[in-house]
Amino acid sequence: MAGGGISIHVYDVSRGIPAAGLRVELRGPDGKPLVDAQTAKPGTLDASTPLVGTYEAIFHIGDWYRAQGVAVPTPAFLETVPYRFGVADLAQHYHLPLKMTPWGFSLFRGGA
Repeated sequence: MAGGGISIHVYDVSRGIPAAGLRVELRGPDGKPLVDAQTAKPGTLDASTPLVGTYEAIFHIGDWYRAQGVAVPTPAFLETVPYRFGVADLAQHYHLPLKMTPWGFSLFRGGA
């Protein structure tokens, strides 16, 4: 996605694969849902940023690992991971790479 917007890239580092089909919810600064979708085959998802403010992405990690046949309990150690981040400039691009395992994650603003 060129210019403004949000891109997400999720990767399961425990198995060395993109997290295709992971459910991600994205809520805008007004709290309204912008996206409720699954990541594409390369583990990616794109969204627009219509407002300046704080957004929240919710990653449904536990359900994804169970669907992959990975033995995680219910609830999983990481059932859902919420991530709140600010968008101050609608012309900038905000890339969120999520590196995850069933037991931990790293999430930051990337440079894509």
